[in-house]
Amino acid sequence: MPRAEPAEQKDVGLRDKAANPTYSARHLTVVQVLPALESGGVERGTLEVGKYLVDHGHRSIVISAGGRLVAQLEREGSEHLAWDVGRKSPLTLLRYVGRLRRYLRTEKVDILHVRSRMPAWVCYLAWRGMGVNINPATRPHLVTTVHGPYSVNRYSAVMSRGERVIAISDMIVDYVRSNYPNVAPEHIRLIPRGVDPAQFPHGYRPSEDWLARWRTDYPELADRKVLTLPARITRWKGQEDFIQLMQQLVAAGHDVHGPGVHGLIVGEAHPRRREFLDELKQQCRALGLEDHITFTGHRSDLKDIMAVSDIVLSLSREPEAFGRVTLEALSLGKPVIAYDHGGVHEQLAAILPAGAIPLGDIDAAAKKAAAWLAQPPEVPTQNPFTLARMLASTLDVYRELADA
Repeated sequence: MPRAEPAEQKDVGLRDKAANPTYSARHLTVVQVLPALESGGVERGTLEVGKYLVDHGHRSIVISAGGRLVAQLEREGSEHLAWDVGRKSPLTLLRYVGRLRRYLRTEKVDILHVRSRMPAWVCYLAWRGMGVNINPATRPHLVTTVHGPYSVNRYSAVMSRGERVIAISDMIVDYVRSNYPNVAPEHIRLIPRGVDPAQFPHGYRPSEDWLARWRTDYPELADRKVLTLPARITRWKGQEDFIQLMQQLVAAGHDVHGPGVHGLIVGEAHPRRREFLDELKQQCRALGLEDHITFTGHRSDLKDIMAVSDIVLSLSREPEAFGRVTLEALSLGKPVIAYDHGGVHEQLAAILPAGAIPLGDIDAAAKKAAAWLAQPPEVPTQNPFTLARMLASTLDVYRELADA
């Protein structure tokens, strides 16, 4: 089976269409659907696509249960429909399938873009029920984005049923091809996630006001070398490995690295993960690391935190489908040490190969961290994973379908 074409190769033909007077540049109405808008890479990508659509004269609508990012979404010109389509219950289908079908017809939606499995079932059943033979003009085109290597079963298979299936990394292209061979290769679009170098500029320094607040809130970081693990508090994200890495650095003696070292675990725990958070704190106490590791909880200023860090780590035990935060750190010019798998492998291979270490090799991580704290590596300014490319490629997929 031939490999899906990279997004940048697909873009060329689509932009040729855009330059052709016969290629319609009509305004589109796009609905994106996901469970909620609290935090995370999927949610931020949804906002970025919404803003891009509005900035280019299209109508952007997002359906979710809501969350802290709704205000920004609406401020940037998108509309929000507060439907709890992510609740995993048969009642969700009963409540929303018919309602969504009517909404899609009434609002004359061109593109229905789904980003998560339960919402995808709501959307797929509503979309299928519109029946292309009834009135093709009232049926939107269905796009799915596969944001992760979901468990392979019928429930997950709905993410392969889009007329176009967007894969966010080579890893996800391989996942789709291997597990859902019914997806035609020409319907898969590789569109890596991206960051805006203007938002995450190389060498960025936080404002003096932010630095003053940071020093007040975290005086334990004064004159310390800071290692940061930004990740949700959950067992596969690598917090336990990070604690072991910090134990090795502290045990080796501060004089090996110059100033003392301090670790930051930045991320919140879901209410159902509070027990694991307590386990992590107990582990720190048992190892005598209370003065060397700080749990910050959720922070909305992660860019600033990474900018004042000496090293950013990604120690996820399962492969990240892409790993957006590590790309943001690299864009800021911060060294990243990460397990060499998944989408983060793809980033490091393109930008900072020396940061890759074997999966689970904490000794290698500690050795690399000690060396880099003593002599930081140069992080290249060139970044092939840009937000502009991601957004243009996504809009090209929408136009390709709408103008077919």
